[in-house]
Amino acid sequence: MSERPPPMARRASFRHLQERLGDPLLTFLTVLFAVMLFIIAPLRASGIFASEDVGLGVGLVVICTVVFAYGLSPAVAALVAALGLAVAASVLRHRHQTPLDLYLDAIAWVLLGVALSWVVARAVFAPGRITYHRIMGAILLYLTIGVTFVAIYTFLGLIIPEAFSGISLKDSPALPSTLVYFSFGTLSTAGAGDLAPLHPIARSLTNIEAMIGQLYPATLLARIVTLEIEGEKKP
Repeated sequence: MSERPPPMARRASFRHLQERLGDPLLTFLTVLFAVMLFIIAPLRASGIFASEDVGLGVGLVVICTVVFAYGLSPAVAALVAALGLAVAASVLRHRHQTPLDLYLDAIAWVLLGVALSWVVARAVFAPGRITYHRIMGAILLYLTIGVTFVAIYTFLGLIIPEAFSGISLKDSPALPSTLVYFSFGTLSTAGAGDLAPLHPIARSLTNIEAMIGQLYPATLLARIVTLEIEGEKKP
């Protein structure tokens, strides 16, 4: 029988695996978020995809990925709390739909957005060479900002029913897709002509998101791409 490696050797091997897979996992999470936002959400809204708990699966995958790649941290605790709130919202939704499940979902996605943004930003802007995977991580950060504003708009729409025109804050399969459409239309400054903020707070939030959407790709993302190109040119 072969002897098991000592604990220190196992830890060193695991750390090496973390370092090797840390950056590629940024790309994995980026693809996961893109599929959830731009494929699964519209399919649910159109009735083609019936599952209501895709977000729970995505949240679980995000937690496992973050723990594996970056270890335990306060951000992981926030992600676990977000998953717990999302599970509670799902249970309430299956029993009897009330505004409470939307509040719980909104809190969950705010926690997930803030925690994941912190983890991803630390990975993307950590010392070391800028790689393709870090660029994908910067795109993931951009997507996470949009998701966080989706949750914030949900809160505002629940508190102030007439905050937006064209958006009905009723728990339905179409709601996530509608809010994603509005949030990313604002973030990318492409606009969503059929939806508009009416309340002053809603207008202020959309202005903030639009400013982030203008400045982030033009400054941070462009700088990261430049550093990656410069790194490839070096011998």
